[in-house]
Amino acid sequence: MPTLIAHASRYGATREIAEAIGRALEKRGLAVDVRPAAEVGRLEGYGGVVLGSALYSGGWLDDAREFLESFQDELAARDVWLFSSGPTTPGDPAEALGGWLFPEDLAPLVSKVRPRDVILFAGKIDPDVLGLQDWLINRSMRGLAGDFRNWPRIEAWAARIADALTAARAGAPQAAHDGNQN
Repeated sequence: MPTLIAHASRYGATREIAEAIGRALEKRGLAVDVRPAAEVGRLEGYGGVVLGSALYSGGWLDDAREFLESFQDELAARDVWLFSSGPTTPGDPAEALGGWLFPEDLAPLVSKVRPRDVILFAGKIDPDVLGLQDWLINRSMRGLAGDFRNWPRIEAWAARIADALTAARAGAPQAAHDGNQN
């Protein structure tokens, strides 16, 4: 069964992370379906789910939030990994945000879904493509322009997902959830 990699991305940077995760899983022989969260109508036929969203003002985009809410029961019965992208600072994004990994208002859903891992990736800001409101928000938060995504870290995380999916398909015993492995 393929793994769904659903994403919510306003300007494409989070979509690019989702696509990179998909390529990494495919290189390991896994079938994937990378698509915007808003285009997913059902989870039937997917073995695992990776869900990611861009962060704006510390929150997920509506499409990812609605996906998590709508499919919470089905997600709780699958292997799930969650990622956020957005801080535009050099270095470890979680460290820059004081250990924060995920929007706190979604904590009850995350507890119900029990993802195998939750991770925060740095993002990308291209001021030339930002809408006025996003440009003003980024400026007020002193966000930096540039691409701060750590591709080796993203690929390493995808490799851990591939290992877990491969072991699950081979019937190897695994812990129910890996926990937060950043």
